[in-house]
Amino acid sequence: MSHRPSLRRTALIWVTVLLAAAGLIAAGVAYLDSESETADFLDGQLRQIALNAGPGPAAANAPAAPDQDPEDRFAVTIWNAEGQIVHQSLLGVAIPIPPASGFSSAQINGEAWRVYTLRGTAQTVEVAQRVTVRDEIASNAAIGAALPVLLLIPLSWLVVGLALHRTLRRLDVLVTELATRSTMAKEPLPLTDIPVELTPLVTGMNGLILRQHDALMAQKRFLADAAHTLRTPVAAMQIEIGNLTVEVPPARARLDALAAGARRAAQLVDQLLRLARLDEPQRPASIPFDAAALLLDCVADHAARAARKGIDLGAEIVPPVMINGAENEVRTLFSNLIENALIYTQPGGKVDVSLRRTKSGFCAEVLDTGPGFPAGAEAHIFERFFRAAPEAAEGTGLGLAIARRIADRHGFGLEVRNRTDGITGVMARVTMPGVRS
Repeated sequence: MSHRPSLRRTALIWVTVLLAAAGLIAAGVAYLDSESETADFLDGQLRQIALNAGPGPAAANAPAAPDQDPEDRFAVTIWNAEGQIVHQSLLGVAIPIPPASGFSSAQINGEAWRVYTLRGTAQTVEVAQRVTVRDEIASNAAIGAALPVLLLIPLSWLVVGLALHRTLRRLDVLVTELATRSTMAKEPLPLTDIPVELTPLVTGMNGLILRQHDALMAQKRFLADAAHTLRTPVAAMQIEIGNLTVEVPPARARLDALAAGARRAAQLVDQLLRLARLDEPQRPASIPFDAAALLLDCVADHAARAARKGIDLGAEIVPPVMINGAENEVRTLFSNLIENALIYTQPGGKVDVSLRRTKSGFCAEVLDTGPGFPAGAEAHIFERFFRAAPEAAEGTGLGLAIARRIADRHGFGLEVRNRTDGITGVMARVTMPGVRS
């Protein structure tokens, strides 16, 4: 499963990698440099000790410092001309005499030693030091060089995190603007407090917004012009069909079919005009009205159609139910849901309309006993010109799209799905907030 990229996480990772690499490089350079310089310095000490070794105070008169590590002590061995040991500072550390003067390395008791030998006519002096002492000095120098860099890592997390937070917080205005912007808005997004690196992105989005607005306006003008252009000839055709029905009785069946087609075309034109008006970005004037009385009127308007089709249209509505909104648009919403139920319910079926109070407001439901939506259709029911049953003679495929648009403009909840109470059919539910007192 892929994760979305995070600017903050990416920046922290790269800063951490950079500082860690810098710390390792600094530690390596410090170790190599310290190892070389420490070796030269300690080799010089070995040589000076060898040059100045000779009879001196007894060991008891010169005790080691109380904080001296035993591993740091030098092993000084002096031989006389006969090859006998006349002085040995560390008992048990028997370093063989090299064949020549100078620096050499030796393994004593499993430990590596650095040895300097000075051969003279009267005596031979050998001074040795453990190699671990040199390594420890170099390691401490490396740690001292790397530690400040490593301590910068958590500090950099804090600084980079705060800087990114302050920078990205400026994008909250842009996010809010995008979230609340309507599809018809054409004003450009503000560039105030936008980081310079994101300015080309926001500028490109502003160009896209303008192009989208122009395309939507062109589509809207085309829809409105087409609907207005079709309205007049369709109305004239309906009048002429009515006149022919009276004058030519033998052709009544064909004229009835032609009249039904004309009515359907007129309905489509009316819905196209209504849909074009609903695409206006301005919200409708909101006034309080009784939704119960409005829903009862819608049921009464469809009672004759239900009776002609043999459908039992019932209502369970208890007024008053006061809500805020545009009354004519809410009437269209209720009418479309009831009409949709009547279209897809077979003769002898039932359509029940109810309105009840809920904890958050009111809920209107339209239940039918039709065939329900086929598999996969529920995801497309609010699309324009989509018809769940294309073979049905009635319907334009715009009713639910208009209902969805009205519900969105009013902030209503709209749910249309197959019934789950064991009865075949569709349930349409509208949730509405009540008027606050």
